[in-house]
Amino acid sequence: MFMRFFTELREAKIPVTLKEYLVLMEAMDKAVIDRSIDEFYYLSRSALVKDEKNLDKFDRVFGHVFKGLEKVDQGIATDIPAEWLKKMTEQFLTEEEKAQIEAMGGFDKLMEALAQRAKEQAEGKGEGERGGKPDGSNPFGANGYHPEGVRIGQDKGRHGRAVKVWDKREYKNLDDGVELGTRNIKMALRRLRKWVREGHPDELDMGGTIKGTAEKGYLDIQMRAERRNKISVLLFLDIGGSMDGHIKLCEELFSAARSEFKNMEFYYFHNCLYEGVWKDNRRRHTEKLNTWDIIHKFPHDYKVIFVGDATMSPYEITYPGGSVEHWNEEAGAVWMDRVANIFEHMVWLNPTAERHWDYTPSIGVMKQLMNERMFPLTIDGLDKAMKELSR
Repeated sequence: MFMRFFTELREAKIPVTLKEYLVLMEAMDKAVIDRSIDEFYYLSRSALVKDEKNLDKFDRVFGHVFKGLEKVDQGIATDIPAEWLKKMTEQFLTEEEKAQIEAMGGFDKLMEALAQRAKEQAEGKGEGERGGKPDGSNPFGANGYHPEGVRIGQDKGRHGRAVKVWDKREYKNLDDGVELGTRNIKMALRRLRKWVREGHPDELDMGGTIKGTAEKGYLDIQMRAERRNKISVLLFLDIGGSMDGHIKLCEELFSAARSEFKNMEFYYFHNCLYEGVWKDNRRRHTEKLNTWDIIHKFPHDYKVIFVGDATMSPYEITYPGGSVEHWNEEAGAVWMDRVANIFEHMVWLNPTAERHWDYTPSIGVMKQLMNERMFPLTIDGLDKAMKELSR
C-alpha cells in the first residue's frame, strides 16, 4: 500500500525521492509517532513535501490512497501482483534508486513476506508476534492504524478516522494554479535574487575569524558587510476600472515585493502606459510624473514588472487619443516600446485567469508588445516570470 502511495505521489508530479522515502521509513521504524493514520499524515507530509504549492496535491493523493484502503473488500488486498510493483518501479524510479532498493533485498522479499503473513492470518495466527496485531503495529495487520501496511482479511475499517484531516483540504489555496497570499508570493519572488555584501562591515565573519585565529595563533576577529539582494525592480501597477476586482491580490503582491526588494520603485497607471504616471492615487490628476523622465532615471539593469489585466479597448493601446481618461498624443504601444528598448528584462503579470486571455483582444495585443512575456498571477506564473527576469 505504501508503494502505491509513493508511486501515486510521483504520478501527481510531486517530486518525492527514494531518499525521502527512506527517511520516512526510518522515522516509522524508530516509532517517532504513535502510528495513528492521522499522525502518519503529518509525518509523511513533513518528510515528502518540500514545497507548499504541492500540499494540495499531496492531500488529494493521500485521501485517495487511504480512503480507498478503508473500502477494500476482504481478501482483495492480499492479491497484489509483484509484476505491477516492478512495472511501477521501472516507470518512476531512477537507476540509482533501483540499485538501492535491490541492495536492501528488492521487492521480491517484500512480496514473499506478504504471502507468508497472509498465510499466517488464514491459519489464525494473527495475534502472535509475526501476525497482524489488532493494535495496528504490524505493517500487514488488519483492524489497525499502521499507515505503511497492507490490509489483510478485514472487510471494513473500524476506527472511522481515515481521511478526517486531509479531506478538509486546508491547503487547497496553495496549489500552483490558484491565486496566492502574501507569504507564497514572497517565496516565488525569492527566485529573483542576487546576493552581494555591500556597506559597512557590521556583521561577524565566523568563518574568517576561525581561519584567522588558527593561522595567527591569537583571536583574530573579522567583520563583514551584510548580505543584500542587489536586484533592483521598477514596478508599474494598473489601477482602477476592471482592476478593482483584483485589489486584494495586487495589495498582497505589492506588500510582498516591498518586503523582498529593498531597491524597488513603483508607479501607477490606468489600463496602458502613457506619458504620465503617478505615486499617489488620491492626487493622480494633480501630481503626475513624466513617464519619459521615469524610464530614463533608472539604470537599464532594473527589472521591470507590469501588473494589470490588460483588459481594455485595443484602441487604448494602438491609437493616439485612445485613452478613456485624457487625450494621449502618442499611442500606448509607443510607450511600451520605449520601455522595452531601455530595459532588457521586463514581464507583465496578469491577475486574470490565463484560460480567459484568448477572449480579450487587448490582452493578445499587449502580450505581443511584451514579446510573449506575460504570465498569470499565480504561484506557477510568478515562478516563470522570475525565471524570465533572471536570464
